[in-house]
Amino acid sequence: MSDIKVGLIGFGNIGAGVVRLLQENADVIRAKVGTGIVLKRIADLDITSDRGVTVDPGVLTNNVQDVFEDPEISIVIELIGGYEPAKTFVLKSIEKGKHIVTANKALLALHGDEIYTAADRKGVEIQFEAAVGGGIPVLTAIKGNMAANNFGSVIGIMNGTCNYILTRMTQEGADFAEVLKTAQELGYAEPDPTFDIEGVDTAHKLAILVSLCFGTKIDFNHIYTEGISRISGLDVKFANDFGYRIKLLAIGKLSDGCIEARVHPTMIPLHNPLSDVNGVFNAIRLTGDFVGPVMFYGRGAGQNPTASAIVGDLVGLARTMQAGAGRRMAPLGFLDNKIKTIPLKPMADIISKYMLRFSALDKPGVLAAIAGSLGAHGISIESMVQSAHQDSDAAPVPIVIKTHEAHEGSVQTALEEIDRLDIISEKTVFIRIEDNLE
Repeated sequence: MSDIKVGLIGFGNIGAGVVRLLQENADVIRAKVGTGIVLKRIADLDITSDRGVTVDPGVLTNNVQDVFEDPEISIVIELIGGYEPAKTFVLKSIEKGKHIVTANKALLALHGDEIYTAADRKGVEIQFEAAVGGGIPVLTAIKGNMAANNFGSVIGIMNGTCNYILTRMTQEGADFAEVLKTAQELGYAEPDPTFDIEGVDTAHKLAILVSLCFGTKIDFNHIYTEGISRISGLDVKFANDFGYRIKLLAIGKLSDGCIEARVHPTMIPLHNPLSDVNGVFNAIRLTGDFVGPVMFYGRGAGQNPTASAIVGDLVGLARTMQAGAGRRMAPLGFLDNKIKTIPLKPMADIISKYMLRFSALDKPGVLAAIAGSLGAHGISIESMVQSAHQDSDAAPVPIVIKTHEAHEGSVQTALEEIDRLDIISEKTVFIRIEDNLE
């Protein structure tokens, strides 16, 4: 069989990694596929900057139409990111009958349904292993080796920027703003880090994972999303005192006919393997009814891991084309007509333990007032820590309470009531606790 021709849209850092991998490992790819995978066209607005790889100038183009319209190109890699023009380029490529490989989790989280429908109509595949977990092959495992399982949960640490920041805060007692600045200097965080630190990037990935695990359509805008920007060194310290580490966790659970889909800072017990996932590493834990718990661990971003996942998708498509199998697998692993709508459980109905950090005036009756309000809403106290008396009676002191399991709605109502008391000096911080990550 002649070489399989590929077009690449977006020649940035990841695109350069794809080019380098295809060049340096061309022999091993050919040995495993039986033919070569060749980049015929690379489209980008900037085709003059040095990317650290050598490319025939005739391959480069400023005109993305050169990729869509080339009849020899059978696979298009989209690596420009974002919603537009990525969505338009992907849909045009599909309309031309080309398979798609993308790392664009934001695009799939918001517009996946439209793109999957278009791919089904044209009989082409869309592969997106690199969209979740960088080089971690979790999506392939869900759709392949573990396909026979009913999944009960998917839980993970999916953003290296947040994990790096929380790791430094935990290990060094560093301040959030200080660590964020260092992360930006090292290239772990973008100049505008909002998508990372406010949990949006993680929610994009969770939307994809929930769809694959549970065979459902999910509205990304309905995923509860909370970032780490409000987490302080005090919170990290008190969490440790209680025997926990704070991680930005993505949680997807199927129970009682509903899905929990939420992203937020979470206290994880020190004995749980997820608590030891540090630095820029990611980890994703799946629970299947037959396979049981399985955890995937590795670098969740970066040029080489992401390029590895992208070229892995190319290899899979090349094998399908070699076998003349056409569209071998639906994007979500389920037959298109078997995708169902499962309702999302409202956050008010979530049941969890909580760590509550109150900033209260150090005066008689404070504890009684706080405990009374919690008790009135059915929230019982498991344990408590109160910092030492301040030099000034006017200075607030932190009072930290760990609760037993309670409904989120009850906790929110109680905290709104407590925060209106004149003994509370600032808005109460609350962090959810996950003792049972099955």
